[in-house]
Amino acid sequence: MKTLFSTALVICGMFAAVNSMFAQSWTNTSAPIGNWWGIASSADGTKLVSTQSPGLIYISTNSGVTWTNTSAPYTGWDSVASSADGTKLVAVGAGIEHSPDSGTTWISNNVPNFHWWSVASSADGTKLVAVAENQSAGYLGPIYTSSDSGNTWTPTLAPNEIWTSVASSADGTRLAAVAVNSAIYTSTNSGANWMTNNVPQLFWYSIASSADGMKLVAVAQPEGSPNSALYTSTNGGLNWLQQSNAPNAYWSAVASSADGTKLIAAPDGGNVYTSTNSGLTWLTNNVSGVWYAVASSADGGLLMAETPANVGGSGGIYISQTALPPQLNIAPTSGDLMLSWLVPSTNFVLEESPDLSPGSWATLTNTPTLNFSNLQEQVSFLPTNSSGFFRLVAQ
Repeated sequence: MKTLFSTALVICGMFAAVNSMFAQSWTNTSAPIGNWWGIASSADGTKLVSTQSPGLIYISTNSGVTWTNTSAPYTGWDSVASSADGTKLVAVGAGIEHSPDSGTTWISNNVPNFHWWSVASSADGTKLVAVAENQSAGYLGPIYTSSDSGNTWTPTLAPNEIWTSVASSADGTRLAAVAVNSAIYTSTNSGANWMTNNVPQLFWYSIASSADGMKLVAVAQPEGSPNSALYTSTNGGLNWLQQSNAPNAYWSAVASSADGTKLIAAPDGGNVYTSTNSGLTWLTNNVSGVWYAVASSADGGLLMAETPANVGGSGGIYISQTALPPQLNIAPTSGDLMLSWLVPSTNFVLEESPDLSPGSWATLTNTPTLNFSNLQEQVSFLPTNSSGFFRLVAQ
């Protein structure tokens, strides 16, 4: 007979101290000076991929400490996306290429000769969505999706717009796209159908999504308006709220943590801003420049921002690291116990104690598995005692 834990006594909230100032210290990485355009991160922030105009793709396997140029073809890249584990990559620009092995090899895709502006990926890297502009049609372009990691692509029924950015939920079912002087479009069935949202027709420039696709943030360039052009949604894009407390800036890029609470927004000239409460309040950061792209780890602890050199920027990739303790969750599953926590951007070890006595903590050797639908690390095991305590300890 299996012995079940009392869930009321299982979790022990013992974590490392956390810096209360979110993302205030920024460091220019060793990435070579150049015109950086797009950046993406694995869920834990260790594997990064970035595009440098006119035609290079760089990767980092140590959170930006060092960078390596890949064998990607030399062409005009604009945007890049990554699976949660950093193995499946996709880059768009003058064409679309994908990599199944963290950028070691790249495979060309048979897509129309458009200029592809933005791409997003599901957490497992199988479902992709890309937006394009068609210069011969007044820059109005389509939205394409792929359900096989980029091997084949299919046009959706989305209207032709001047698309600028696209975002995806972790499972790839909820999509969101923004365009110039248009509405915000969302899909709840992997791009099969699209609906518009009641938002002003602004120069929408970037959009980001939480892992479940319910929390969205979109930024625009207000074109002289005195009001901030930063909007958020908590119901998958059905309704939008203008964040009046956000600075009035010519926003160019935005990114979100997996739970949608931690945001980073950057303007086309000015300071980088961060929020820890889904955009209700914003904190300026001590780094200023001309920013074209930002990215975030799943927990929001590792942030990335990049600037090109050809428009007055420093031409570098900047990193900000904040230690954020993950919340440990527990649930019964088929007679066993399931421990889970959001993929952290710093190293944590799972420990167990039968009674909280000094010296009783032992490291659990169970290897966590990544749930691609919610970006949670999970450990299942059969309890051996009637009660116990667990904690995540920073290494």
